[in-house]
Amino acid sequence: MIDLNDIAIFARVIEAGSFTAAARLIGTPKTTVSRRIAALERELGVRLLQRTTRSLGMTDAGRLYYEEASQALRRIEEANIRLAEARAEPAGTIRISAPVGFVSHFLADTVFEFMATYEKSRVELRLTDEKLNLIDNGIDLAFRTGTLEDSTLIARRLGPTYRLLCASPAYLARAGTPATPADLATHQCVIAGPSAAHALWVLQGEKGEESVTVSGRFAANEMQAVMAAALAGYGIAQLPYGIAFTCIADGRLQRVLETYTTPAGGLHVVYPSSKHLSPLVRAFIALAEKRLHEADASNVLPDDA
Repeated sequence: MIDLNDIAIFARVIEAGSFTAAARLIGTPKTTVSRRIAALERELGVRLLQRTTRSLGMTDAGRLYYEEASQALRRIEEANIRLAEARAEPAGTIRISAPVGFVSHFLADTVFEFMATYEKSRVELRLTDEKLNLIDNGIDLAFRTGTLEDSTLIARRLGPTYRLLCASPAYLARAGTPATPADLATHQCVIAGPSAAHALWVLQGEKGEESVTVSGRFAANEMQAVMAAALAGYGIAQLPYGIAFTCIADGRLQRVLETYTTPAGGLHVVYPSSKHLSPLVRAFIALAEKRLHEADASNVLPDDA
């Protein structure tokens, strides 16, 4: 039976260029290397190497055998590395990018649970609504919603995303409650965007999609500011489900037009396609996916669309 160690020694001789160099790299006597190559040739029934006092070359059979064997050895080495990674506790630094408002949704709790579970890990959060170049900024993974434009990234869809229409009880007591999407045009609305003068809101309801142009006194390109304005009574806002749920549950906000949401988008985690997915990153993605599914199952609002 052929010894895999002999195949590995043969490959090392070829790569080192001589028996002497291979013996030095392996840390074994040159005579042992020569003996193992001879044993491999006997098992195969062919000569693999042409030996002279001045040079070492491969026979045609040896060249063919090396090409096939070296690929198999690399696959075995990769398998050993993967197995070692799987058995080892994830350790090191993981750099994560996410939208600014996303941290209050669930990310902070997920990060803290991850750090408690993997005590050798470190987490660096880069919170920005800008879609950063992950490789240039040394980011391991990012959470993104909406359309993914960068085709060089590997994307994994974690679940749907949509927004609810909410306002403070004080605002609704003062301005009344809209009965139809068209009524929003007569209300103060908190705009998640660059201008408070106007915005086109597209809503998904029983009749399909309906659009209405809205306006208000306050606009912001950051979701925490939008939520703060809604809580302060400055109008009706579209808030992400995960952010809105807590405020609705404790009464600080009320949901309006309860059979309507925004059209569902997608929440994705993305990472560079050129980067090996480390056990640390893999473990974090698995935990985030689990926590998102649990949140979707437990955060069920009355009359949820």
